[in-house]
Amino acid sequence: MLAALMTGALMAAGCGTSALADATGLRRVVGTDLVGARGATPADQRKIDRTVVGLCAGGVWSAGECRRHGEAGQ
Repeated sequence: MLAALMTGALMAAGCGTSALADATGLRRVVGTDLVGARGATPADQRKIDRTVVGLCAGGVWSAGECRRHGEAGQ
């Protein structure tokens, strides 16, 4: 009985979560255009829009959320 409990405990101790190794995939989806954009100029808005395109294409935002962003920018 003790051996079974110890085996179970040791197996459970090996399971768990680890920190994110890197964010390469997320960076590819979101991009880096948003860095430094404040939304104060047309160039900033283009940076925001490029970021949203990545979020929409990557499936991070729903189709409705993407539509709302497009409507707000018009």
